[in-house]
This record gives sequence, C-alpha cells and structure tokens, in this order.
Amino acid sequence: MKAERIQQGYCQVAGNPGEQSGRRREPDTGLDAIAHEVIGAAIEVHRELGPGYLESVYEEALSVEFGLRQLKFARQVPVRAVYKGVTVGAARLDMLVEGQLVVELKTVDAIAPIHLAQVLSYLKAERQPLGLLINFKVPVLCHGVRRVILSR
Repeated sequence: MKAERIQQGYCQVAGNPGEQSGRRREPDTGLDAIAHEVIGAAIEVHRELGPGYLESVYEEALSVEFGLRQLKFARQVPVRAVYKGVTVGAARLDMLVEGQLVVELKTVDAIAPIHLAQVLSYLKAERQPLGLLINFKVPVLCHGVRRVILSR
C-alpha cells in the first residue's frame, strides 16, 4: 500500500527535540508497530481531505480509518492532573489507540513547544511511553507528525 511505503520508507518522523538516543528508551516493537499504523491512517485521511478542516473533522475521519484498520481506540479520553496525590484538574487527550498510544491532533500553522509539553503531560498522567502529535495543517502530512517519547 502506498501509505505504508510512505510511512516506512520516505516519511522521516521527528522525535523529541534535543534528545539523544542515549537519554531515551525506545518503545517496544509492538507499540512502534501501532504508531506506524496510526501514521499510515493519518496519511490516508490527509490524502483524502487535505489540510483545510477543523481538528474535529480529522478526529472523526481518523475514527473511521481506525475502524477500517481494526484498531481499538477511545476518543476524548479524560486525563486527571494530580499534584501530590490530589486531583487538581482535568484535561482530555484526543485519542488513545490500543490502550497505549496517545494521539494528539492539531490544525495549527506550526507545532509549538507548548503542544509537545501537552503530549508529555498526557504521557506522564497516563503512564504511557509514546505519543504522536499530528498536525494536519501542512501540505505533506509527514512534516506534521512528531513522535514524543517519555523519558524515564
């Protein structure tokens, strides 16, 4: 499939800024395979819809694509913010795939450091090692995908 060829061979997905491979632990191959499948699904959605819609449209389209690919997922997953054992707030992450991959969607001109911080906060709160930050407001989706790894 063309999308798979793009994600595996031609789409270099950026990781955490400033991290060196010695300071982070790569996710296991099963989780990495899920991430590749999600990237392929996002590429397919972007190929069909293009970059001009709201985030909610891409979330809905990804839900359809995940269903076609038989990926289990949850949308708008509640995340508790805990400070010293006390819940002090809440947020919602866009998607949790296969119960372990955090996926945060954006439609912004450029990924900002706060977007990466948001994904890192969700990874910490959910105790998950890997997240994908996907910005659909780009001409080529490969340029809008960031892998975010929680350093332990």
